[in-house]
Amino acid sequence: MSYRRIAQLRTAHDFQQHSANLGIDLPFDEQVFSGHEAPLAQPYLIHGKTIGNRFAILPMEGWDGDANGQPTALVKRRWQHFGASGAKLIWGGEAVAVRHDGRANPLQLLLTPDTAAGIAELRETVIHTHQHHFGTADDLIIGLQLTHSGRFSRPNSKQLEPRILYHHPLLNKKFHLSQDYPLLTDAEIEDLIGDFVKAAVLAQQIGFDFVDIKHCHGYLGHEFLSAVDRPGHYGGSFENRTRFLRDIVAGIRRDAPGLHIGVRLSAFDWIPFRPGEDVTGVPEMWANGAYPYAFGSDVTGLGIDLSEPKAFLDLLQALDIRLVCLTAGSPYYNPHIQRPALFPPSDGYQPPEDPLVGVARQINVTAQLKAAFPELLMVGTGYSYLQDWLPNVAQAVVRTGKSDFVGLGRMVLSYPELPAHILAGKPLQRKRICRTFSDCTTAPRNGLVSGCYPLDDFYKTRPEAETLANIKQQMKQPSASLEDDA
Repeated sequence: MSYRRIAQLRTAHDFQQHSANLGIDLPFDEQVFSGHEAPLAQPYLIHGKTIGNRFAILPMEGWDGDANGQPTALVKRRWQHFGASGAKLIWGGEAVAVRHDGRANPLQLLLTPDTAAGIAELRETVIHTHQHHFGTADDLIIGLQLTHSGRFSRPNSKQLEPRILYHHPLLNKKFHLSQDYPLLTDAEIEDLIGDFVKAAVLAQQIGFDFVDIKHCHGYLGHEFLSAVDRPGHYGGSFENRTRFLRDIVAGIRRDAPGLHIGVRLSAFDWIPFRPGEDVTGVPEMWANGAYPYAFGSDVTGLGIDLSEPKAFLDLLQALDIRLVCLTAGSPYYNPHIQRPALFPPSDGYQPPEDPLVGVARQINVTAQLKAAFPELLMVGTGYSYLQDWLPNVAQAVVRTGKSDFVGLGRMVLSYPELPAHILAGKPLQRKRICRTFSDCTTAPRNGLVSGCYPLDDFYKTRPEAETLANIKQQMKQPSASLEDDA
């Protein structure tokens, strides 16, 4: 299936006409403003601190720490780019595991007493770089995303070593797990909650403004929300499925008073997809009645029902959690709704819809939830596929109150200064705009360090670039860009 490339839409009229032809509703401003009065330049006050503009950097999972969970020079380079971006909200920075068995790859960062100093240096790198480029970091807020990868844990190699909450009838089959594969026990979950709290205490000690308790993309926090068949204290009812979050929050409030908390949430999920006969994504077959395993989906598993996501946001408000970053789905089993891209990664499928439809879906869901919860700070995602027209849509979204912040992930791998250039009214550097080639996903899925191999000269010249080219050639699949998963 062929879709028109965004880079071919050379005028605002072209873009708007293409959107209309697709039957989607995307906010769009023909003129993008710069300077202090620009919508994207407006400050946001929360928890007594001012965030200086409306751009956020999303947490991204590198495959470039060391075996002990310490940052390397490659990780530090990425965080320097976060500081140089001009964005004033660094949401999580990096997906950091709270213990070894929860690492999504064997080189993911860990937060332990042994690694805390190295991770503190990353935060300091962002601050010093931001001060150098913009004069002050007083209006910069930096969080750290805490995670356990659950079903998608790969702590020792490329081989999955899942820690699961329940036997998912489709995902077990997709990832070759038997029905007698061991589940995490309630006692093990209680121990893990303690590890999250310990990591949050360390994050506060090394200066982070908040921690993000990750509930997205099929990782463990997200899997709790769909654990409708799990018996015991952590499954079944909505109250039980949110106990993991509530217990972590209670522990943080007890042991790290004053540390703010955020949640990155997959606001909706769908049934898993797989490559069809023409490699275009098709949903897995489900013939057992209403599909119950997709949080925020309707009974078909292919639509959206925001009843439980709204109940979840009600819970966040009751817990005095005001920082919310909204995303969707999972990069492992339905990436086209999570990270719209024209070119899939090596283990993916061709998009079953124009990726712009997926962008509009995420923006519109965020707008619905923002309207229902105006007191929550909401970061929207899914913007990178907009490419040249990202500024026009981003400004319109913020100007009309459909989201408070525009979150950027893979775009800042190829073009970290994009927020600063938009805010300054500079023309975009088109050769640096992410075109969603997905090499930054294909590389780590094959054990290579994360980065933008097509557009970043630093990665183009590394030996991994040749290895990656050979992998793509062997798979005879075009690449559709770092696990911004988080």
